[in-house]
Amino acid sequence: MSGIFYGVGVGPGDPELLTLKAINAIKSADVVIAPRTEKKDESTAMSIARPYIQEGSEVLELVFPMNYNAQALSEAWVSNKSIILGLLDAGKKVAFLTLGDPMLYSTYMYVYRLLEDSGHEIVNIPGVNSFSAIGNRLGVALAEGGDILSIVPATIDEKRLEQVLAVSDNVVLMKVYKNYTEIVEKLQKHGMVENAVMVSKCGLEGEEIIHDLITAGSKKVNYLSTILTKRSKVSKHALA
Repeated sequence: MSGIFYGVGVGPGDPELLTLKAINAIKSADVVIAPRTEKKDESTAMSIARPYIQEGSEVLELVFPMNYNAQALSEAWVSNKSIILGLLDAGKKVAFLTLGDPMLYSTYMYVYRLLEDSGHEIVNIPGVNSFSAIGNRLGVALAEGGDILSIVPATIDEKRLEQVLAVSDNVVLMKVYKNYTEIVEKLQKHGMVENAVMVSKCGLEGEEIIHDLITAGSKKVNYLSTILTKRSKVSKHALA
């Protein structure tokens, strides 16, 4: 007997932003799984999907350590793969939840690669990205006309980030919590800080919208924070 594995994008936070396909997959699942980093509190993805999880469905939160210890990562991934394959081999429908979209900077991509040759059916279900939700929340166009839009993890090499900011009209910066101060300095350098806005926990309790990134520099930035920005026309001409 072969099960079905669903990779379900649950969006940025608002349970009403899940697609019908995502909701149906969660409702039909025998087992609902969400990744987490610590053995406390409920995972954000699980809390978003909670309204759609049916009574009787098994709920699992598998721990994926967020560190660079190769041995610890290997042991965790092998263990979690074994758990998932055991459920699928038993003919279960398994829904694996992930924030945003499964194919964009998500833990799910690595899970998918571990399972794609397992012989079980896999269905990937798109989700709303945080930056799409933020753009619509604020009424801000992500790109229009001939604009170049770059989606960047702020943790990339400093030289590569400089290159992206130098050629892009509009930029989405994700994972800004680690080096927020340095990011703001680079946005200032490239004439992109005046039009920048940062949203933390979009669609979740405690959502925060910050337009003055410089003033906010002294505060701790939440892990679920994304910056949208565009180059000011004056600065663009000056750089030309």
